[in-house]
Parts: sequence; structure tokens; C-alpha cells
Amino acid sequence: MTELESDRDEELIRRFRAGDASAFTALVERHQRRVYALCVRVLGDPDSASDVAQDTFLTVLRKLDGFRGEAAFTTWLHRVTMNACYDELRRARRRPMLHVAPDEGAEPEPGQPIEDHADEVGSTIDAAAALASIAEEFRIAVVLADVQDLPYERIAAILDVPVGTVKSRVHRGRVALARAMGLTPREPVMRPGTSEGTP
Repeated sequence: MTELESDRDEELIRRFRAGDASAFTALVERHQRRVYALCVRVLGDPDSASDVAQDTFLTVLRKLDGFRGEAAFTTWLHRVTMNACYDELRRARRRPMLHVAPDEGAEPEPGQPIEDHADEVGSTIDAAAALASIAEEFRIAVVLADVQDLPYERIAAILDVPVGTVKSRVHRGRVALARAMGLTPREPVMRPGTSEGTP
């Protein structure tokens, strides 16, 4: 293990600010797999995820001098990544669906037949597709909690929302994910003296 590989993130940031470009390379190499994995889970598309992961590190490069260290670098990096993912999701919503029109007078060629597997969806849909089908705010919370394995407090800092909101989104996201996968979500546990289940 090289000296740069063993340095903590904060030390690498200090070295980068002092003019050591290799320290930033070490930061990227240390965190690029996690950033890419987060982008894939949120966006559901490997190509978009690759582009957004690159955008994330370009943003980090531009803004690293402004990182004050009030939170852990990984928390800040997750927030930058999520902002880049949000930007891509907004762009995707505005992107028009393109259809190639056939040449004038030409008969359109038949495409591949599309088989109808509606009855089998519950048993065959995979977790990634199911995850992509649930609402964005719930998907992001579930990805951060269950895929990235972050504690609720870190997720709250990344998303800039209260911890209670994170818990609610994770719970609702898990229920939506279970339904999307054709599973029966577990009923929330009722605590004595409460009228609502607890996530």
C-alpha cells in the first residue's frame, strides 16, 4: 500500500490543496466504485451512471477548495453525487422521446415481437427494475440505506432533510419495492398507545 492509499480523505484533501495533484487521483480511485454504484442504482442506466459519476468528480475537483470539513468527506461526496443524479433525472424528464420516421413511401419494417408476460411480472421482475419503478424520493432513500448501507443520520445530512423524513421515505420505499417485486409487504408493527405503525 502506498502512502497516498493509506492517507485519510482529509489528508488527501490537504495535500491536494497544497498542490499535489496525485492526492486528488487517489481520492477518485478510492471512491469511484461507490459513486458509480450509487449512480447506477438511482438512475437505473449504466451509461448515464458513468457520465454522472464523471460529472460528480469534476464538480468535486471544482469545489474541493470550498469543502470546509463540517461533515465527513464521504457525506459531502454523497451529496454532490445525489445532486448530479437529480440533475440527470431532470434532464431525462425534459428529453424528448425520439422516433425514427420511415422513408416516405416505404413500408415500416416490423420490429421484434413483444411477448406479453404481464401475468409473470410478479415472479420474474428483478430488483433493479423494481427499484427503478418506484418514486424517485423513495428510491433514493432505499438506495442510500439498503444498498450504500448508510445510517439514517448520514442520509439526512446528504439529502438535507430531517431523520424522521428519511425513516419515512425508507419505509415507504421498501413497501413500494416489495409491491413492485410482487411481494406482500410486511405490515408495520403497532406500538402500544400509538395509532400508526412504525417504519
